[in-house]
Amino acid sequence: MEVTLKDLVELAKGSGDSCCSEDDNDYGFKVDESYFIRTITMHHVGRVTEITDKAVIMEDASWVADSGRFGEALSVGMLNEVEPFPDPVIIPLHAIVDATIWRHKLPREAK
Repeated sequence: MEVTLKDLVELAKGSGDSCCSEDDNDYGFKVDESYFIRTITMHHVGRVTEITDKAVIMEDASWVADSGRFGEALSVGMLNEVEPFPDPVIIPLHAIVDATIWRHKLPREAK
């Protein structure tokens, strides 16, 4: 059986009932806003395109392998090492440790 990205997004949506709209969710995320998200094992930066009852879906996202000095990364947008995702990324809500708004251009080239 071949599983597509569309299948994974549908699975992340859960029951099909959207828990969250752009203005009404318990997580604080806003659609079309960019975030730096730290999960249990990884860091991501990207633009939120959808919020479901189980996941945040981001586009123009990158895995941040090395943020460098964290405060500097957040204040000036300088990241030491990033690997862009070619497709949307699904981040399970239960894996998120914390998140903050990313006020800088999203990195789209590997570094």
